[in-house]
Amino acid sequence: QVQLVESGGGLVQAGGSLRLSCAASGSIFRFNAMGWGRQAPGKQRELVATETSGGSTVYADSVKGRFTISRDNAKNTVYLQINSLKPEDTAVYYCNAEDYSGMRYWGKGTLVTVSS
Repeated sequence: QVQLVESGGGLVQAGGSLRLSCAASGSIFRFNAMGWGRQAPGKQRELVATETSGGSTVYADSVKGRFTISRDNAKNTVYLQINSLKPEDTAVYYCNAEDYSGMRYWGKGTLVTVSS
């Protein structure tokens, strides 16, 4: 059973920063890729940052240059550093992991609210 637990969300002013964490149950080496998605009120969930097991990263155009995904393999944790926050970044942020069979797992999310 894969469990992904996010933390680090909160209320922040526009222009501020947050670091989100995603702790996985067990080794993250079993995943082909890990990343973050978000869902704003009334909108579909979108992937914003992904890192493959080979170290490649992909970012949504809307977050390039502001979001950075990283991992700590020893802690089985993936991070999302979010800088220069904008009100439109307000959303529930979800950690996700894809295993080598293509199965994708999601955490329960952490809320980020950006005030203007």
